Amino acid sequence: MTTTADSASAAAAKTDATGEKKVSIWGRPHVYRWGSLILVLGFWEAIGPSINPIFFSYPSAILSGAGELIASGELFKYLKDSLKILVYGMVLAIVVGIPLGVLMARVRPIDWTLETYINALYATPMVALVPILVLWLGIRVEAKVTVVFLFAVFPILINTYQGVRDVDPRIVEVARSFRSPEWFMWRDVFLPWAVPYIAAGVRLAIGRALVGMVIAEFYTAISGLGYLIVRYAHIFEMDKALVPVILLMFMGIFLTGALKFIERRVAPWNRKDD
Repeated sequence: MTTTADSASAAAAKTDATGEKKVSIWGRPHVYRWGSLILVLGFWEAIGPSINPIFFSYPSAILSGAGELIASGELFKYLKDSLKILVYGMVLAIVVGIPLGVLMARVRPIDWTLETYINALYATPMVALVPILVLWLGIRVEAKVTVVFLFAVFPILINTYQGVRDVDPRIVEVARSFRSPEWFMWRDVFLPWAVPYIAAGVRLAIGRALVGMVIAEFYTAISGLGYLIVRYAHIFEMDKALVPVILLMFMGIFLTGALKFIERRVAPWNRKDD
């Protein structure tokens, strides 16, 4: 009886006055996220000054370099160029990838026709195609947008295809029993079911799109964050060269977080606690 009473007391201690569970500080994900970040930055700051600045830098020096780039207006100028390419390429990839993925999953002849080419292109290192695209399209915006599109479209397309293929057949039968037209099934059955798959595909596409954006800027016109990285790396100012690199990391974190927020709004039934 004593053991049972102690267990009940312990359980009660973990709940507040409203009956909700109290979460220990060690059960909160932000503690680990911010704690690990502080440790990494602290270690980086400690060992950074001992390394030749030609090859490496550290947080305080990078922060100082960022201040100089912001004051001169360079950072925002090149960031604007990169964001334009990223937005155009990602929007095009979403507009093409999602409908084509659903179409392939629903129309078998189209799937049989395109599957080989899509798998071949997805397996091809896109970096190898960049010089060819530059030769065909020149060094204008069109070439950069095409590179970002090719990097981003395949994860979206393939995940959408898989999500539609995984729809519960019983739900499809219910929709058919109510004589639902094909377009209504796309809207009411396939796309809602595939939302988690599509969101996962867009998350993968964001990372690939950022890579494609920087590679395109390496090969094409003198603009964007890619050019900023090359420019300062060539003159061995690593503090300034790392500023756009870290900015790209923050862009990836922000875009992924924004996508998670949108997914929770669009598909609340798929919500999971982080």
